[in-house]
Amino acid sequence: MNRRDFCAGAALVATATGFSARAAARPAIDLKAIDRARVLSAADRYLGEPAVTVTAFDAPRGPAGRNDYYSEADYWWPDAANPTGPYIRRDGFSNPEKFVAHREAVIRLGVQLPALAAAWKITGQARYAEHAERHLAAWFVTPATRMNPNLNHAQAIIGVNTGRGIGVIDTLHLVEVARAIGVLRAGRAGQGVYAPVAAWFAEYVTWMTTSPNGIEERDQKNNHGTCWALQVGEFARLNDDRAVMDLARGRLKTLIPGQIAPDGAQPLELARTKPYGYCLFNLDVLATSARVLSTPGEDLWRYKGATGGSIADALAYMAPFIADKASWTRPPDVEAFAGWPVRQPSLLFGGLALDRPDYLAIWRKLDPDPTENEIIRNYPIRQPVLWFDV
Repeated sequence: MNRRDFCAGAALVATATGFSARAAARPAIDLKAIDRARVLSAADRYLGEPAVTVTAFDAPRGPAGRNDYYSEADYWWPDAANPTGPYIRRDGFSNPEKFVAHREAVIRLGVQLPALAAAWKITGQARYAEHAERHLAAWFVTPATRMNPNLNHAQAIIGVNTGRGIGVIDTLHLVEVARAIGVLRAGRAGQGVYAPVAAWFAEYVTWMTTSPNGIEERDQKNNHGTCWALQVGEFARLNDDRAVMDLARGRLKTLIPGQIAPDGAQPLELARTKPYGYCLFNLDVLATSARVLSTPGEDLWRYKGATGGSIADALAYMAPFIADKASWTRPPDVEAFAGWPVRQPSLLFGGLALDRPDYLAIWRKLDPDPTENEIIRNYPIRQPVLWFDV
């Protein structure tokens, strides 16, 4: 399918005006039926696996304590001309020698806990929720194993610093964890784990909105800034902190005009060495942010600001290239290009919010469970049943 044919077909689909409360609350497709087999298969495996937090891994170059998160920058390498000096940047090329055990532990939690919560929502079987609660206690409550609620030492550059603001993106995989916590808590409020877990996220939001690293990430204009807005919005939602959600919404509205061109292209992501993957990734974060932060009075899908395009425009731009990657007119990504696309949540959230069944049809054809690490790292929203009243 080429872009012209896709757009011609899409024009035949009626587009809703304004924010659709029906679409936001209850999807027009049976997500439980679509995902039941894959969710239960995964959750049944995870029942046999214990919680593993950052405290399980030594970080030899980490400057802080055992409960503190530490990771090293992806695209920074030893300098062949100065082997003992500061690392140098090679954009898009991941250094396989970097320390990522803590990040991988967070991603593992982001994979397993939402699957367990989704299995509980689909079946009502307590064993899934109980195992999810063991993970929550280990990660956010138990003193010996909990992760401290900050990312002071994320994505450090050897020889340059011990952590950076852009490392805050590493907790993007906690967004669906927070969503899962809300789903579980609604049906299991009597369990004592939820109050201290919610307190952990409140403390982390305070760090994200007041610390130098958090503020540095907030002020990024590309996908890092989008990831800050989504994280802060969803984590604040867990505690019904309307003021902080307003802050995240305002930041997203500031970012949209600079991120999305009038034709829907994302110039900041297209300028990278992995333009296809970065456009998909940022679009997913934008779409999830619109899902989290839109209100009956403020439809962020169509918000454009004074210049540029909207999230709806960005999805319309990328959808043909998701449906047919061979039509992509830009250079291929220097890494992990073959693994994209996957079952991008932007298609689901946008398909429902914008009344676009063509997007939903593409979404249903794509792989929901990639196995390549680089793809998983950039695919943080995997359990649709947690995001809708189904």
